[in-house]
Amino acid sequence: MTNEKKQEMTPIPERVEQIEAFMKERIGLGVSFDLGVRKLIVLKKQVHIYYVNGLTDTEFIIEILDQLIDQNDTERPTQKVFEKIENNLIHQSVEEIDTLDELVDQVLSGLIAILVDGVPKALIVDVRSYPGRNPEEPDTEKVVRGSRDGYVENIIINTALTRRRIRDERLRFEMLKVGERSKTDIAIGYIKDIADPDLIEIVRKELNNIKIDGLTMADKTVEEFIVKQGYNPYPLIRYTERPDVASAHLLEGHVIIYVDTSPSVIITPAPIFHHMQHAEEYRQAPAIGTMERWVRFLGVFASVFLLPVWLLFCLDPSFLPEKLAFVGPNETTNIPIVLQIIIADIGIEFLRMAAIHTPTPLSTAMGLIAAVLIGQIAIDVGFFVPEVILYSSIATIGVFVTPSLELGIANKISRFFLMILVSVFKLPGLIIGITIYIILLASIKTLNTPYLWPFIPFRPKALSHILFRRPVPGSKIRPSIVHPQHRYRQPK
Repeated sequence: MTNEKKQEMTPIPERVEQIEAFMKERIGLGVSFDLGVRKLIVLKKQVHIYYVNGLTDTEFIIEILDQLIDQNDTERPTQKVFEKIENNLIHQSVEEIDTLDELVDQVLSGLIAILVDGVPKALIVDVRSYPGRNPEEPDTEKVVRGSRDGYVENIIINTALTRRRIRDERLRFEMLKVGERSKTDIAIGYIKDIADPDLIEIVRKELNNIKIDGLTMADKTVEEFIVKQGYNPYPLIRYTERPDVASAHLLEGHVIIYVDTSPSVIITPAPIFHHMQHAEEYRQAPAIGTMERWVRFLGVFASVFLLPVWLLFCLDPSFLPEKLAFVGPNETTNIPIVLQIIIADIGIEFLRMAAIHTPTPLSTAMGLIAAVLIGQIAIDVGFFVPEVILYSSIATIGVFVTPSLELGIANKISRFFLMILVSVFKLPGLIIGITIYIILLASIKTLNTPYLWPFIPFRPKALSHILFRRPVPGSKIRPSIVHPQHRYRQPK
């Protein structure tokens, strides 16, 4: 904290009665049931301890109280009570502060404040114990073989899970508080001699410029502030709940943003091809990982282009060779094909949203009803031709194959506009739509990083690393997109 900011804050008064009156007025001490104060006499001096129930470890507080009370039996009365207390707290993280504003922030963050009558300072002791769950495998990033731990809603546990994998003295976690009212803890993670200082400064500046009352939606709110996405549906940062994935990106030179209360961390920068990678590729042999990557690329490609191309063949069968005539609709209905596809797409989206909000046992039954009854009956009554259900299902599976949920939904929106252009202009519409699609993606930048890198700008060597899962011993160079200070991962 800068000296200018400290001068604007209220200094801690010497009398503990004044401090207690301030706490009652400022944070509702005596009104809010979870705010507490313990009053002791230590070496003939009044000592107040302020804390928040539920955010602190009760056993630690009891241990500290025992240490303070024991001083009455082992120490002689002295004027240096504050120093005596500080020297006796040898098992905890202790910090001195001298302003009431810092006192309030620290107490509400789950630390305890110890104040001694006659001393215009406070001791802040870290005894935090946030409520939360144990690290477990994320549902959205499962692997067949690999670690089963995942990030949780506690920023302290999340940084510890990362440091367990990278025991480098140059790994840094810079802590910030964002939000006028929420004062949410945010940590910027990077490796000092690898990450680009300019990238670190950009992230730090963007986080410091966030002016809002609270970050109740945690990392998503932070994302919208730092990348200024607007109505662009394509994700400009990558989320992960896996510590191994975040650690791998730190070693490449990326900057990671940890937000308290969020089980996901933000990876920056993140071009589009980063959203198509999955941890499973690196848990298998390079050949298998490459095959999985190509299949995933095929699924992503199908999720965008399969339905528009098939719609073009339906509207103008002359583009379809005779040997492939079976791919077109073999039946006719009174509803235009493009309308059938849109209705089927919306119906599948209904099903996806309903599955999220439905308890697991019921969602299985709901899926069976939708697939067997609704789909089949819709075909039997002539509402859909069978091919619409088939190709819509393949395109939807392509969305689910996409590792990034945000990228999958963005591709679905792009597919929708491509189908509209094809239905109106046919072949010229498909060509114009694909051209606009590529131009729009090429114009996007994420923290001054080209979104289509390494395709645009074209970097053949880097593109080969995207297309092929290289063996780890052969991956000696860090990606140039992050401008690492040390390019080589292994000593020459």
